[in-house]
Amino acid sequence: MGDEINVDRRVTDPRSVALGLRANRRQFWLLVAVNAFVGAMVGLERTVLPLIADQEFGIVSRSAVLSFLVTFGLVKAATNFFAGVAADRIGRKPVLLLGWLFGLPVPFLVIWAPAWSWIVFANVLLGINQGLAWSTTVIMKIDLVGPKRRGFAMGLNEFAGYLAVALSAYATGHVASVFGLRPEPFYMGIAFAAIGLSLSALFVRETAGHVHEEIRLSGEFETAPSTREVFARVSWKDPALMSCSQAGLFNNLNDGLAWGLFPLFFAAAGLSLRQIGILAAVYPATWGILQLMTGTLSDRWGRKWMIVGGMALQGLALLGMAATEGFVAWIVAAVVLGAGTAMVYPTLLAAVSDVAHPNWRGSAVGVYRLWRDSGYAVGAIVAGILADAFAIPVAIMVIGFLTIGSGLFVAWKMPETRPTI
Repeated sequence: MGDEINVDRRVTDPRSVALGLRANRRQFWLLVAVNAFVGAMVGLERTVLPLIADQEFGIVSRSAVLSFLVTFGLVKAATNFFAGVAADRIGRKPVLLLGWLFGLPVPFLVIWAPAWSWIVFANVLLGINQGLAWSTTVIMKIDLVGPKRRGFAMGLNEFAGYLAVALSAYATGHVASVFGLRPEPFYMGIAFAAIGLSLSALFVRETAGHVHEEIRLSGEFETAPSTREVFARVSWKDPALMSCSQAGLFNNLNDGLAWGLFPLFFAAAGLSLRQIGILAAVYPATWGILQLMTGTLSDRWGRKWMIVGGMALQGLALLGMAATEGFVAWIVAAVVLGAGTAMVYPTLLAAVSDVAHPNWRGSAVGVYRLWRDSGYAVGAIVAGILADAFAIPVAIMVIGFLTIGSGLFVAWKMPETRPTI
């Protein structure tokens, strides 16, 4: 019983709690806004940080440049797991607030960094911020909407987060092209963190009561398994959850490639900082916007084949990125990559929520996100080694083939999870 939600004393009378988007629209849209600020914190780095490593610190090795991403991915993955377990044990809102407190120092560390090690440490804090804050907004939205519209809820959540990533990436690229790589692009980060923390502290309400209401309405009471058992189910025991975990890992493996190597790839081809900023923004913008549709479509059509198709589309986009040249061709590849990711991202979260009982759903989402975001670290390591040993296009092609293989694994192993209610 130790892992089930035990915050009954801090929530309102269950009779006053209702599930559904309409009944919880104010809190839901507030959480959408909060997650946009969470995403904007990541967008600060997607255009500028690899270029700072190259141009300000003179780091030549691609593996060394990607060290910030390895650190970010490992820390975020581990923090996702902690966030899910903590959300089930102590409630959602305290975990969200803690995430924002870790995010506050990040822009200051990047602005003041006299050495690359400061940047790496800033990404430790950013990983904790993202793991705690993003995970909690995901779990809280799932709590609010109930079982019928999970795909839609996840589509909106990821839309807000990744559109903010895109806008922030474009804005930092534009500011850097006018004022330089530091400090001006990172002033926005100070505002993002301050606003996100303020909204969370003053207006966000605990959602554990909605979990109890969902359990009551379903009539499916289940003793929460131990943390170890949840980890085993999500990682290898349950075929649906295991399929989601490996697909999430490979999805973020190619996103880590895009974050860490694409700016260097485009710069080596002679593109301007403004063009690199546009390319860095197009991929997450497409990803973010299309999730408004793909999350809802997964509620209607099912989860499995949305995931298979999305992984295949991502892989083909990466192969196209490596095989073509020029700003326009790369724009097209970035749009296709974003479309594939949009098919996968909210659908995987919805599928995990379909399978996991409400009593241990937060922990299950945390384990899934641990595997998914470890893909940043794996992608950075693999891409860095391949780029140093061969060339950046080779790294892009290899990861493209791996992504297609992940989709084929889902087609073979994963059952459909969409609820029939």
